[in-house]
Amino acid sequence: MPDPRILAAAAAGGLVALGAAVGGLFIGQGVENARVGDRSVTVRGLSERIVKADLAVLPLKFAAAGDDLQAVQADVDVDTAAVRRFLATQGYAPAEIDLGRLEVTDQYAREYQQQNVAARYRVAQTVIVRTSNVDRVQATTRQLDQLLRQGVILQDYAGPSYLFTRLNDVRPQMIAEATASARSGAQQFAKDAGASLSGIRSATQGSFEIQGRDDIGYEPNGQVFKKVRVVTTITYRLR
Repeated sequence: MPDPRILAAAAAGGLVALGAAVGGLFIGQGVENARVGDRSVTVRGLSERIVKADLAVLPLKFAAAGDDLQAVQADVDVDTAAVRRFLATQGYAPAEIDLGRLEVTDQYAREYQQQNVAARYRVAQTVIVRTSNVDRVQATTRQLDQLLRQGVILQDYAGPSYLFTRLNDVRPQMIAEATASARSGAQQFAKDAGASLSGIRSATQGSFEIQGRDDIGYEPNGQVFKKVRVVTTITYRLR
């Protein structure tokens, strides 16, 4: 005759096993329901457009050197006047022309003095043009040889910088375009999956990028036309 204690233990074990099986069934259904209820798709929407720069900055730097500081400064003053006259003939208003930093170098005062210094002093001056007339700046850059004929030698010339500052004018429409692009992609995904779109779970607007229109290997600020680009990331619920 079986020991009653063994029967009781077996019955208890069976109940534990049944409970674990039932519990596992419910847990499995919960995960499945969570997956069904959590179905979503994350897509990205892109908007790009070509714009023209609305601000141009043209720095013109020149220098003179010699052993007499006053004489060197006088030479720089002459070049400064010549540059101002040139810019005036190009049609720039006085408010569009400004003096930049004045640089004075005493070669004898340098910590590591070079041997056989040709001139003790070097004075450099920068005249800066800042204007919304980008077309005029483009024309000016093609006539800088006139300064050379007057004895003004430009230093470290890298050309003008063309900037687009009216991002707020295009921002709302571009965000709308990127959002519509994302929704179109999500709708296609839902169609392929045999589902339909529900509401938006989350949305992230990427930062706006302003690049040169043409990828030609030089500084984008040197291009008058720009490519403005934004990418939005949106997660839609599926049903």
